[in-house]
Amino acid sequence: MRETLLLESRDYLPSEQMPVAVAERYPQMGFATHTHQFCEIVIVWRGNGLHVLNDRPYRITCGDIFYIRASDCHSYESVHDLVLDNIIYCPERLRLNAQWESLLPPFDTTSERYWRLSTQGMVQARPIIAQLSQESRKTDSLSIQLTEALLLQLAIVIKRYRYAVDCVHMLPDGEQLDLLMAALQSGIDGDFDLPAFCQRHQLTERALKLLFRQQTGMTINHYLRQLRLCQAKRLLRRSEYRISDVAARCGFEDSNYFSVVFTREAGMTPREYRQRFIG
Repeated sequence: MRETLLLESRDYLPSEQMPVAVAERYPQMGFATHTHQFCEIVIVWRGNGLHVLNDRPYRITCGDIFYIRASDCHSYESVHDLVLDNIIYCPERLRLNAQWESLLPPFDTTSERYWRLSTQGMVQARPIIAQLSQESRKTDSLSIQLTEALLLQLAIVIKRYRYAVDCVHMLPDGEQLDLLMAALQSGIDGDFDLPAFCQRHQLTERALKLLFRQQTGMTINHYLRQLRLCQAKRLLRRSEYRISDVAARCGFEDSNYFSVVFTREAGMTPREYRQRFIG
């Protein structure tokens, strides 16, 4: 079996004292499965791709956030114009007396590590990350202190504006793309009625479709299909459901059609895909 790649701190941080760095991925290309000597916060700004974290696939696009432990194993596949920032940090180097355990999951292995950042949160996070990127390239003591302070500021902003797509009560008010993303994530197993959604939230359907495509590089229908296929991959990897049951749980009424779509996207049948993870 091929050995998993290990990314070392010394290749990303300018000194042994610097606790934080920013690895800009403009764009993020496909990246082989790897672990790290550091932790990461991943923020997706644009485009889309497949993020496989600890053997679980996620279809990612703008606004998605992941907290990555050093021991986590992840990779990027099937990327399209994917733009993201990796905020790298070493917990053992943090010196500020802050509540890092609540601001920077996942120090608790049971905590949720997949979130979305609201549009307003993305606006506030961008300048912090830009300054953090500049300061973290230096090695003087003041820059080291400032980078940690900026990481603290960023962590607070993210915690304030992040939301889990399956927790509607956490969703910020009045942000069109966030409302739509949450609705799509919760509608994987059934039909999604876009006109009814727009009417309910007093949104213009044409403008929403254009906004979605500009930010994600996909149509709404394509994104929803990708979400359903990701869910199908999870079930095929981790459950004993029949193929027809997997299809139904992922919003495909016809299991034959599901097999056709899955095979076209994955390059193998659902049964062949499942066989890869048995043993």
